[in-house]
Amino acid sequence: MTLPFPQPSDESNSLPPEPGKITSLIIPGAPPRLLLVDDDESMLMILQETLGREGYEVETAISAPEALQRVQQKSYALIMTDQRMPGMTGIELLNRIQEIQPDATRILITGVVELNTVIDCINKGEIYRFLMKPWLHEELLVTVRNAIQRYELIRHNHKLHEETVSMNERLMELNHELKARVIREEDQNIQLGRLNNALQQNLQRSVELCLKTMQAFYPGLGVQARRVHSLCCTIADALRLSESDRHVLEFSAWLHDIGFLAVPRRLIRLWQKAPETLNGGDLATVHQHPILGQELAGFVNDLAEVGSVIRSHHEQFDGKGFPDGLAGEDIPWLARLLGVAVSYVESEMKDQDPSDVLRKGSGKQFDPEAVRILLSSSPQPGPLRRERELPLSALCPGMMLARGIYTANGMLLIPAGQVLNEPSIQKLQNHHRTNPIRHSLLVYC
Repeated sequence: MTLPFPQPSDESNSLPPEPGKITSLIIPGAPPRLLLVDDDESMLMILQETLGREGYEVETAISAPEALQRVQQKSYALIMTDQRMPGMTGIELLNRIQEIQPDATRILITGVVELNTVIDCINKGEIYRFLMKPWLHEELLVTVRNAIQRYELIRHNHKLHEETVSMNERLMELNHELKARVIREEDQNIQLGRLNNALQQNLQRSVELCLKTMQAFYPGLGVQARRVHSLCCTIADALRLSESDRHVLEFSAWLHDIGFLAVPRRLIRLWQKAPETLNGGDLATVHQHPILGQELAGFVNDLAEVGSVIRSHHEQFDGKGFPDGLAGEDIPWLARLLGVAVSYVESEMKDQDPSDVLRKGSGKQFDPEAVRILLSSSPQPGPLRRERELPLSALCPGMMLARGIYTANGMLLIPAGQVLNEPSIQKLQNHHRTNPIRHSLLVYC
């Protein structure tokens, strides 16, 4: 006979035994370990043989002191004890065991029904069930099976609780790390003076920095980048590109020649004016600049796709381009669009008819569809303003600065677009005597 009362919530939420108190724990996946306590050895043998056949790991104790010693050393899924034993009743023993192993399921075996006492113990959570002697075989097996399931459920709940606590602690650590990282990034942004902000907030400023670096290194690169960007904006409008594709095409236009920063100026000059004069080694160096451009673009957040377009903008539709020898539709579509815009501007800067150059190269050097789109969009970029690099001594009144002039500390002396006069030139010369101006001076021709 069993009385299936629900367990009080305080037991199911009880904490595991103190560390170091139990020296032998139940290994996950191992047979459930049971402890049977009875001063009748014949009864113990019957129970041990019956439950052993069911696959349980069964241990026995013939007295309450022996049982207490065992629960101090090992953990058990189920502890089943007789009520009437010398020195200590079964209820008293289970009450003591509850303090040591609160998760273990406790079952009382009794031959005399002290119903009020037993029910009171069940309601207080001191025992899980009780069995009347003699019991039915099936009743015993079902009771034990349910008791084991209860134990496993409690242990599983403990594990879930521990994992939840661990995850919450880890989440707090990640939040602290994230806050620290945000603070570090904010400090870096302050130190860099608005130039190294996150791409989503300040990418345009980062690109302007790249353009200024390119222009300081080789002035013509900055002029060409702005011209190509203007054409790519026209193409994006004509195609009604998505916001993401437009973003990639425009920034690829700004930065398509940034890889030239690793190429000697002499080779850049020959590449632009007389590429046929480059020897094999010099030509190989020049052909590396799209790869270098991709690597440099990768230093800015969210520009991986921009880097891929930069790498491929010198590929040709017939497969004779560089650096990878891609052909046809293997060349990224945005790179094909950028390629025709770059060739248009390069032809324009060489005083060639850019439309004629694109038409002749259609289907060979250029994607015919990309050529059609550029020419049909009728770009009107306006007259080309050429820049010239001059020493300070060659400046004359009436010249317009193509690029601002800064001190070594980054302070602006004269902004771009200002027309020079005698006082402004004198100001530059006076400053140069005490703090030499080392960067190039660019004026419009």
